[in-house]
Amino acid sequence: MHDNVATVTLKRHPNRIPGGSVFRKLISLSLFMSLAFTAQVFAHGTVTAPDKAVSEREIVFPDTAEHKTLVVDLHTHSVFSDGHVWPRIRVEEALRDGLDAMAVTEHLEYQPHLADIPHGDRNRSVEIALAAAEGSDLIIIKGSEITRGDPAGHINAIFITDANKLFNVPNPPADASDVLGYYKAADAWPAQDAVDAASAQDAFIFWNHPYWNIGKPDAIARITKFQKDNIKANKLHGIEIANGQDYSAEAHAIALKYDLAMMGVSDIHDLVDWDYKPHEGGHRPVNLVLAKEKSTAGIREALFAKRTLVWFRNLLIARKPEMDAMLAASMHVTNVAYRDRSQVLDVTITNTSDASFNLLNLGKITFMDHADRITIAANTSTTFSVKPGKYVTALELKFSVENALLAPKKHPTISFTLAPEVPKIP
Repeated sequence: MHDNVATVTLKRHPNRIPGGSVFRKLISLSLFMSLAFTAQVFAHGTVTAPDKAVSEREIVFPDTAEHKTLVVDLHTHSVFSDGHVWPRIRVEEALRDGLDAMAVTEHLEYQPHLADIPHGDRNRSVEIALAAAEGSDLIIIKGSEITRGDPAGHINAIFITDANKLFNVPNPPADASDVLGYYKAADAWPAQDAVDAASAQDAFIFWNHPYWNIGKPDAIARITKFQKDNIKANKLHGIEIANGQDYSAEAHAIALKYDLAMMGVSDIHDLVDWDYKPHEGGHRPVNLVLAKEKSTAGIREALFAKRTLVWFRNLLIARKPEMDAMLAASMHVTNVAYRDRSQVLDVTITNTSDASFNLLNLGKITFMDHADRITIAANTSTTFSVKPGKYVTALELKFSVENALLAPKKHPTISFTLAPEVPKIP
């Protein structure tokens, strides 16, 4: 390491880096049976809080000046739809990742495990999650995924009271293993009726992975009359701009144009450890919700107010007010001093977030140990050297944050004001 560049780790876990594996990879039958057996054995009771070694994967972002920063994942699945783990495992993962809240959002119409896990109550999954989370400070939010083809696509409804009222299958197939037949029977009930039923429960409703569905081979999100009508009727409030391993610039643009909350979710079906490899420094996509308080009501109010940031593969995405608040809370100048008998300034910036920020110098000032780019690593204090060309008592450094987005291809800026003390030269 260069003598003039120092990085001091503030937290025990490794710096977060983009990670993950192939999204929703298939698991072998033998492994699935093993997981299913484990889930059955440990399905009852509450989960055990993770120990310190495990909790090093915890996702941490600071509170802003005006709000609490809550880390949430609002799109998850278990074996009660097309996931591959028991709901209790989702709670365990959430605790290990340090989430403040998670939503259980099983597919209502798509039920591939129905023959093996018959259940007439679509609330059962969240009931198991609530029991598992009892005694912890993890907030469990009740939700469901309305699962249709275009133009409706997939839609999440959270803060609902009864998932059973969001689907209708008057003539299900006699064979419970007929997954496609069951889906077709459920699909006969209009998607708008399902959205209306969710809206009647005062749900927060968001459009899932709008770039992906049958008939979208180009993976480009395009809004249709269905979504526009529901936005006008206040029945569609958000849109996923990051889901799993994917970011959609087109969905991001739709969120801005139609004033929708920006959502970032794992949409986890397999294990978080498989898909996002937190043991290697990876992380699941999450929303950072800027709330007035840590509570279900606080999260709900913040979502409807669109105070969200998305953290995806070490990329931070938000509107300007939320972005500015988070950048200001995350990075601080903690030391600035001239070197002995030199006009070179050593500047230390401390980053208290899990994002490693990639900064591009926008000013005329040059650096001793870098060109125009500096990385302020996650949870560290980083020192670099600035050459103002003379002794100064005030100096502003302005950077573009290259791994943050206000809009597709538009980066935010951050400025640091320095007030060094000019040394007395003997």
